Amino acid sequence: MPAVAPSLPKTRPLCRQPLRPQSDRLAPPIGSWAAPSPPPANQRTPMPLAPSRRHLLSVAGLGAPALLAGGARADASSPATSLTPDSIPVAELHRQFDVEPGYHNLEAGYWSMMPRVVAQAFARNTAMVNRANAIWARNVLPGGEGWTSAFRAAEAAIARLVGCGADEIAIARSGADALQMLITNYKPLKAGDGVICCDLDYDTMIAAMRWLGTHKGAKVVEFAMPEPATTANILAAYEDVLKRTPEAKLLLVTQVSNKTGLVTPVREIVAMARARGVDTIVDAAHGVACLDFQLEDLGADFVGWSVHKWTSAPLGTGAMYVRKSRLPDIDIAFENRNFPDDDINTRIPSGTVNFAAVMTIPTAVDFHFAVGGAAKERHMRGLRDRWVNAVRELANVEICVPDDPARYCAITSFRLKGMTTDEAARRVQKRLFEVHRIHTIWRGGVRKGPVIRVTPGLFSTPADVDALAKALRAEQAMLL
Repeated sequence: MPAVAPSLPKTRPLCRQPLRPQSDRLAPPIGSWAAPSPPPANQRTPMPLAPSRRHLLSVAGLGAPALLAGGARADASSPATSLTPDSIPVAELHRQFDVEPGYHNLEAGYWSMMPRVVAQAFARNTAMVNRANAIWARNVLPGGEGWTSAFRAAEAAIARLVGCGADEIAIARSGADALQMLITNYKPLKAGDGVICCDLDYDTMIAAMRWLGTHKGAKVVEFAMPEPATTANILAAYEDVLKRTPEAKLLLVTQVSNKTGLVTPVREIVAMARARGVDTIVDAAHGVACLDFQLEDLGADFVGWSVHKWTSAPLGTGAMYVRKSRLPDIDIAFENRNFPDDDINTRIPSGTVNFAAVMTIPTAVDFHFAVGGAAKERHMRGLRDRWVNAVRELANVEICVPDDPARYCAITSFRLKGMTTDEAARRVQKRLFEVHRIHTIWRGGVRKGPVIRVTPGLFSTPADVDALAKALRAEQAMLL
């Protein structure tokens, strides 16, 4: 479920001192945002809000790039075309972002901040869509440039990211949308069939599995993930629930839990389920572009995730993967006949999307490869290890994932001694923010009890996670 930020303190003025040198933070703080003074009249360049027919005809042969540039060809040295693979060292990664100063934001699990190059591309794309409007979106320009070609380019970029065919990818408004369609439109399910999920699955996806019970007559079986977890007892838990649910037909598996950060051995679970005739839908919202893998490594036929999380695309972008041979097993969404029935896009509800956000996906994917998948995963795991290792000896801190690097990456949650209720977890989150200017988020729904989730982002620095370790050492008696 969407995270809710705590209220800002009413009596304490907001801290506006930057955590890092201002050279690393090019955007002004929120409190100081104001419209810039207009340039002198003789220096202004008016935007062609209503291009003339002559102008449109003059740029029609250039297509969308020309419209995007206001009538001139796109600059070949623009940031969107200058991202080359493995060109951004992880030590410089945080410098690619414009971050609000004065806080330590360790809640990158909600969605990922766009790096500057992606944000700039999004702004250009938004301006172009607003300026060109339906002339571009209705694909009437000579040369085939328009929404359809931009849409297909975004599909191809996502397919390149995860290593599958572009015809196996559908773009959704979020990972939740994609997964809801996979779950609720799973055609082989009959009344009385079993569907399985666990406490560490995303709440919205658990709700979708329960929907199968109330609307399709499925038997919903829920179990608790072992804690502390190991690869062996995770696999044993799935084997046990499959054995005691012989009528099972569908299993939900979350690659990286949004609640604790636990990484599950997806491939082994998928194979285990398939051997019993059970299909698996994989929630990879926190896996894609954080962990370095390809979809084929999971072995799953159905996967959904958010492109606006670790891929750093604009908000409102998600993706659905269906293995081509399995497409007939996912029903068409609300009789969407805007594409042929054998096109995966019929499995997503029709409707107007944020054109500019989708257009920006290729730039976000290029940025991912400019950092490098393996380097990115190592970097995020390293930031996590830095704060966990610094607080591990504290008697009142319980780390909620195992030490095995295969079972965690960027996200890790903790509990404090005495934090047994949702209200207690809220108090911890609030104190970390109000006293230490550290933003985390509490998560409920874990069978063993609520947790505080810590998620460094690509924009985070060692100073951010060090601040958390320092705060936890200072607050050892917070709930005692």
